[in-house]
Amino acid sequence: MIDDLDPTLDLVLERELAAPRALIYRCWTTPEHLMRWFVPKPHKVVACHLDLRVGGAFNTTFEVEGNLMENKGVYLDVIRNEKLVFTDTYTEGWKPAPEPFMTAIVTFSDAGPARTLYRAVARHRSAEAARQHVEMGFHDGWGTVARQLEAYAQGLKA
Repeated sequence: MIDDLDPTLDLVLERELAAPRALIYRCWTTPEHLMRWFVPKPHKVVACHLDLRVGGAFNTTFEVEGNLMENKGVYLDVIRNEKLVFTDTYTEGWKPAPEPFMTAIVTFSDAGPARTLYRAVARHRSAEAARQHVEMGFHDGWGTVARQLEAYAQGLKA
Protein backbone atom coordinates (compact mmCIF):
# COMPACT_ATOMS: atom_id res chain seq x y z
CA MET A 1 0.00 0.00 0.00
CA ILE A 2 1.23 3.47 -0.82
CA ASP A 3 0.60 5.85 2.05
CA ASP A 4 2.24 9.01 0.75
CA LEU A 5 -0.10 9.88 -2.12
CA ASP A 6 -0.02 13.48 -3.29
CA PRO A 7 -3.30 14.46 -5.00
CA THR A 8 -1.50 17.04 -7.12
CA LEU A 9 1.03 14.52 -8.50
CA ASP A 10 -0.49 11.05 -8.18
CA LEU A 11 -3.34 9.54 -10.18
CA VAL A 12 -4.88 6.36 -8.77
CA LEU A 13 -6.94 3.60 -10.32
CA GLU A 14 -8.20 0.77 -8.11
CA ARG A 15 -10.27 -2.19 -9.25
CA GLU A 16 -11.23 -5.61 -7.99
CA LEU A 17 -10.48 -8.07 -10.78
CA ALA A 18 -12.09 -11.49 -11.10
CA ALA A 19 -8.85 -13.40 -11.58
CA PRO A 20 -6.17 -14.73 -9.19
CA ARG A 21 -3.35 -12.42 -8.18
CA ALA A 22 -0.59 -14.70 -9.56
CA LEU A 23 -2.31 -14.77 -12.93
CA ILE A 24 -2.74 -10.98 -13.06
CA TYR A 25 0.95 -10.62 -12.16
CA ARG A 26 1.91 -13.09 -14.92
CA CYS A 27 -0.08 -11.02 -17.43
CA TRP A 28 1.93 -7.96 -16.37
CA THR A 29 5.33 -9.69 -16.53
CA THR A 30 5.20 -11.88 -19.64
CA PRO A 31 5.62 -10.02 -22.95
CA GLU A 32 3.26 -12.20 -24.98
CA HIS A 33 0.54 -11.66 -22.38
CA LEU A 34 1.14 -7.94 -21.82
CA MET A 35 0.92 -7.27 -25.57
CA ARG A 36 -2.67 -8.58 -25.61
CA TRP A 37 -4.24 -6.12 -23.14
CA PHE A 38 -1.87 -3.26 -22.23
CA VAL A 39 -3.37 -0.45 -24.35
CA PRO A 40 -7.03 0.38 -25.04
CA LYS A 41 -8.30 -1.35 -28.17
CA PRO A 42 -8.22 -0.75 -31.10
CA HIS A 43 -4.68 0.42 -30.33
CA LYS A 44 -2.13 -2.31 -29.80
CA VAL A 45 1.29 -3.14 -28.46
CA VAL A 46 3.48 -4.17 -31.40
CA ALA A 47 6.74 -4.76 -29.49
CA CYS A 48 7.58 -5.53 -25.87
CA HIS A 49 10.82 -6.23 -24.04
CA LEU A 50 10.63 -6.92 -20.30
CA ASP A 51 13.70 -7.68 -18.19
CA LEU A 52 12.01 -8.41 -14.87
CA ARG A 53 14.57 -7.17 -12.35
CA VAL A 54 15.45 -3.86 -10.72
CA GLY A 55 17.20 -1.87 -13.45
CA GLY A 56 15.83 -4.15 -16.16
CA ALA A 57 14.06 -2.83 -19.22
CA PHE A 58 10.33 -2.14 -19.38
CA ASN A 59 10.05 -1.27 -23.07
CA THR A 60 6.90 -1.21 -25.16
CA THR A 61 5.97 0.12 -28.57
CA PHE A 62 2.34 1.05 -29.24
CA GLU A 63 0.58 1.51 -32.54
CA VAL A 64 -1.97 4.29 -32.19
CA GLU A 65 -3.91 5.30 -35.30
CA GLY A 66 -1.06 4.15 -37.53
CA ASN A 67 1.64 5.91 -35.50
CA LEU A 68 4.29 4.06 -33.50
CA MET A 69 4.93 5.28 -29.96
CA GLU A 70 8.05 3.92 -28.30
CA ASN A 71 8.13 3.81 -24.50
CA LYS A 72 11.40 2.95 -22.81
CA GLY A 73 11.83 2.58 -19.09
CA VAL A 74 13.17 0.49 -16.25
CA TYR A 75 11.87 -1.42 -13.28
CA LEU A 76 12.58 0.23 -9.93
CA ASP A 77 10.99 -2.48 -7.78
CA VAL A 78 9.81 -6.03 -8.47
CA ILE A 79 8.08 -8.10 -5.79
CA ARG A 80 6.65 -11.30 -7.26
CA ASN A 81 2.83 -11.39 -7.25
CA GLU A 82 2.70 -8.19 -5.15
CA LYS A 83 4.23 -5.11 -6.74
CA LEU A 84 5.81 -3.65 -9.86
CA VAL A 85 7.30 -0.17 -10.05
CA PHE A 86 8.59 1.13 -13.36
CA THR A 87 9.48 4.52 -14.75
CA ASP A 88 10.35 6.29 -17.96
CA THR A 89 12.68 8.62 -16.02
CA TYR A 90 15.50 6.23 -16.87
CA THR A 91 16.16 3.71 -19.59
CA GLU A 92 18.11 0.47 -19.31
CA GLY A 93 21.56 1.00 -17.84
CA TRP A 94 20.22 3.89 -15.71
CA LYS A 95 20.51 6.33 -18.59
CA PRO A 96 18.39 9.45 -17.89
CA ALA A 97 15.50 9.96 -20.28
CA PRO A 98 15.31 13.37 -21.97
CA GLU A 99 11.62 13.93 -21.21
CA PRO A 100 10.36 11.68 -18.41
CA PHE A 101 6.62 11.57 -17.81
CA MET A 102 5.76 9.28 -14.90
CA THR A 103 6.49 6.42 -12.57
CA ALA A 104 3.92 3.62 -12.26
CA ILE A 105 3.38 1.73 -9.01
CA VAL A 106 1.18 -1.32 -9.56
CA THR A 107 0.16 -3.50 -6.63
CA PHE A 108 -1.71 -6.78 -6.43
CA SER A 109 -3.36 -8.21 -3.32
CA ASP A 110 -5.84 -10.96 -2.63
CA ALA A 111 -9.49 -9.90 -2.63
CA GLY A 112 -11.08 -13.29 -2.00
CA PRO A 113 -11.01 -16.58 -3.86
CA ALA A 114 -9.66 -16.04 -7.40
CA ARG A 115 -9.98 -12.25 -7.04
CA THR A 116 -7.33 -9.51 -7.01
CA LEU A 117 -7.34 -6.00 -5.65
CA TYR A 118 -5.48 -4.19 -8.42
CA ARG A 119 -4.11 -0.72 -7.76
CA ALA A 120 -2.19 1.44 -10.20
CA VAL A 121 -0.66 4.75 -9.21
CA ALA A 122 0.77 7.04 -11.86
CA ARG A 123 3.17 9.37 -10.05
CA HIS A 124 4.22 12.50 -11.92
CA ARG A 125 7.09 14.92 -11.41
CA SER A 126 4.85 17.99 -11.62
CA ALA A 127 1.23 18.98 -11.17
CA GLU A 128 1.20 20.03 -14.83
CA ALA A 129 2.28 16.54 -15.96
CA ALA A 130 -0.45 14.99 -13.79
CA ARG A 131 -3.06 17.37 -15.25
CA GLN A 132 -1.85 16.53 -18.75
CA HIS A 133 -2.28 12.81 -17.98
CA VAL A 134 -5.83 13.42 -16.72
CA GLU A 135 -6.61 15.36 -19.92
CA MET A 136 -5.14 12.50 -21.99
CA GLY A 137 -7.76 10.25 -20.36
CA PHE A 138 -5.91 8.50 -17.54
CA HIS A 139 -9.01 7.19 -15.74
CA ASP A 140 -10.87 6.05 -18.86
CA GLY A 141 -7.76 4.61 -20.50
CA TRP A 142 -6.35 2.82 -17.47
CA GLY A 143 -9.87 1.67 -16.53
CA THR A 144 -10.35 0.20 -20.01
CA VAL A 145 -6.98 -1.51 -19.76
CA ALA A 146 -7.89 -2.98 -16.35
CA ARG A 147 -11.08 -4.46 -17.86
CA GLN A 148 -9.06 -5.84 -20.80
CA LEU A 149 -6.52 -7.32 -18.37
CA GLU A 150 -9.31 -8.99 -16.37
CA ALA A 151 -10.97 -10.45 -19.47
CA TYR A 152 -7.66 -11.65 -20.88
CA ALA A 153 -6.59 -13.24 -17.58
CA GLN A 154 -9.94 -15.04 -17.29
CA GLY A 155 -9.15 -16.79 -20.57
CA LEU A 156 -5.88 -18.19 -19.23
CA LYS A 157 -5.28 -21.14 -16.96
CA ALA A 158 -4.09 -20.29 -13.46
